[in-house]
Amino acid sequence: MRSILITGCSSGIGLDAALGMRARGWRVFATCRQEADCDRLRGEGFESFRLDYADEASIETALAEVLDRTGGTLDALFNNGAYAVPGAVEDLPRGALREIFEVNLFGWHDLTRRVIPVMRAQGHGRIVQCSSVLGIVGAAWRGAYVATKFGLEGLTDVLRMELAGTGIAVALIEPGPIGTKFRQNAIPHFEKWIDWEASARRADYERLRDRLYNRRGPDAFELAPSAVTEKLVHAVESARPRARYYVTTPTHIAGLLRRILPTWALDLVIARNG
Repeated sequence: MRSILITGCSSGIGLDAALGMRARGWRVFATCRQEADCDRLRGEGFESFRLDYADEASIETALAEVLDRTGGTLDALFNNGAYAVPGAVEDLPRGALREIFEVNLFGWHDLTRRVIPVMRAQGHGRIVQCSSVLGIVGAAWRGAYVATKFGLEGLTDVLRMELAGTGIAVALIEPGPIGTKFRQNAIPHFEKWIDWEASARRADYERLRDRLYNRRGPDAFELAPSAVTEKLVHAVESARPRARYYVTTPTHIAGLLRRILPTWALDLVIARNG
């Protein structure tokens, strides 16, 4: 039975991926940041334990548990858990950036580095990173998240080149709007770090706060998390996985416009549709 370690499985993309891969016969190790979510998943028949990207010890312990259960092998890794700190770049304190990079990039890198020697020893493996359309183009009010995803894209591109010929394939999945709790989960981080009432952009924050707190329905072109799982399946099962998988119409459009438009024109398009 092929095995896959998936992070961020409490809901959304991670949970759908865990369910989808299990249905395809994979042995799924579904990790979560909170032990309560792991308990729930264990009740649903998953092998689940805590892995918090901000906690280096939990990364080490979780991977050790996986390897103990498989006898030292792992066929695939799907890095997925991440969060956002909505706000203008000028209002982002240093601590906000430090914390989000620990979770959205440094923790992913730490886990990936620990997995690579396992895959090298067995002669094969798949590493799949859940990036974002915001790893292709930036967008106002999303600077912290954009920075982590741009960093992830660059690090992953280099890793893919360096692992060529090892039997380890590396892929990026780049979703646009997906129906998850992502926006809801960003609220505590916004409230912790952004002093919007003291900001020079205070008037602009009214629109951001309305969008953040008052979700009125699906975003344009929004897809279900299963759209990401579909790409994950190809990335880990295909004999020739792609380097990048676009998910949703906005990602396809952003990728095209990034290639053909000058920066000033791309800025205008994003500003009008952000």
